[in-house]
Amino acid sequence: MSGVAAPAASRRGLAATREPDATDRKLINALQGDFPLTETPFADVAAAVGLDEAEVIARVQAMLRDRVLTRFGPMFQIERMGGAFCLAAMAVPEAAWGTVVEAVNGFPEVAHNYRREHSLNMWFVLATERPEGIADVAGRIEAATGLPVHLFPKEKEYFVEMKLEA
Repeated sequence: MSGVAAPAASRRGLAATREPDATDRKLINALQGDFPLTETPFADVAAAVGLDEAEVIARVQAMLRDRVLTRFGPMFQIERMGGAFCLAAMAVPEAAWGTVVEAVNGFPEVAHNYRREHSLNMWFVLATERPEGIADVAGRIEAATGLPVHLFPKEKEYFVEMKLEA
C-alpha cells in the first residue's frame, strides 16, 4: 500500500480544501470495509469501480493531500498486539484553541482529534504500544499544553461496522 500516505502535517487538524467529486465519492464508498487483501488491492478496487489502478492511487493521494480524507489505512485491535486505545478529552479555552490543537496533534499517539460543543470541547483518541503508555502520553500532553487531560478508558468493547455514504 505504498504511495498513498499524505504528510502528517497536511492532514491533521485542518479542514478539507475541496469537496469530493462524484468519482471520489464512489471510490470512498468502495474503500470502506472489505478492502482486498491481495497482491494488487488497488487494481482490484479499480476494477470494481470502473477506474484504472493508477487513477485509484492518484485519487487516494489527492484526497489525503486535500484533506478530503484524513486517514487511509487499516484498523487494528491494538490490545491483541499488547497496546492500548483510550478516549481523552480536554477543556480548551477558545483563545488557546489553535495552539492546543497544534500541540495535541503533534503527538504521534493521537489517532484523531475533534471539537465538541461541551465544557470538554476537545476529544481525541490515544493509541500506544503498551497500556501504561496512555498515562505517559497524557502527562506529556498536559505538560505541553498546561491543561488537564481526562481519560475515558473503555469498559466494554462492541463491534459496530460503520460505513458512511460519501
